[in-house]
Amino acid sequence: MGSTRTALADGHRHLGVLPAYPFYGGPAVNPDISARAGIDELIADLDREGTERALLLPNYGVPDVSKTFALNELVLDAAQRDDRVVAGLYVSPRAQDADLNAAALALAGEHGVRALKTTFLLGGAPDDEDCRPQLDAIFTAAREHDLTVHVHTSPGAASDIDQIGTLVDRYADAVRIHLVHLGGGMSGHIKLIGSKFFDWIAAGKRVYTDTSWAIGFAPRWLAAEIDRRGVGADRVLFASDEPWGDHAGELARLIAATDDSELARCVFTDNFAALYD
Repeated sequence: MGSTRTALADGHRHLGVLPAYPFYGGPAVNPDISARAGIDELIADLDREGTERALLLPNYGVPDVSKTFALNELVLDAAQRDDRVVAGLYVSPRAQDADLNAAALALAGEHGVRALKTTFLLGGAPDDEDCRPQLDAIFTAAREHDLTVHVHTSPGAASDIDQIGTLVDRYADAVRIHLVHLGGGMSGHIKLIGSKFFDWIAAGKRVYTDTSWAIGFAPRWLAAEIDRRGVGADRVLFASDEPWGDHAGELARLIAATDDSELARCVFTDNFAALYD
């Protein structure tokens, strides 16, 4: 890339090793083979990549969420050890995780915490009334501590952008919501880039996204729509999603889409600074 991008900030990646799990009825496996157990390994990755800033989240994905909640302390330690790193705490929308949430949210005011991460992959739904007390607690803490809430998106079920959009409608007037994975898959990309993302911005919603896991056409279409509409450049971040994403691949795709433009500086450095510094 040329001179427009002078630094590299990673809008979300994960730390911690999870136990093997028999996903989808197969044998117990650890597909996230580049997962890092400790801070030294993470720092070595940042050095190798030339990553100057990063938002670090606990690794998650296995149904035993206590394993992920336990990693909140690790990402907090990383943020307090290395100024390049800021922390996002894992929180859950599920009613049965209320005690774990309370302990996590008690850390929301700690130095280095800049985000909260939640997902419906392991249960619950945005319109599930049993989830409402935990969601209210999460977004209240985010508002009180000026944190960004990261929400996983993927096609279908409770993580579909149509479902996640109810959180935008409910909370994003007062709290920044980062829609991880650009709406999630073909349907999510088309819904988000085709209208929803820009409609929410026009309505004053504090909504952001990243291009991790995006299908090939989506980042360049997003860049073209931002250019055509003249809005949204300040709402998109580069994210590797390591170890579930591929840093080199995510970086190459977004470099190609932004083409050494002013948008490139926004997505690779400026937007991260605006959210997390």
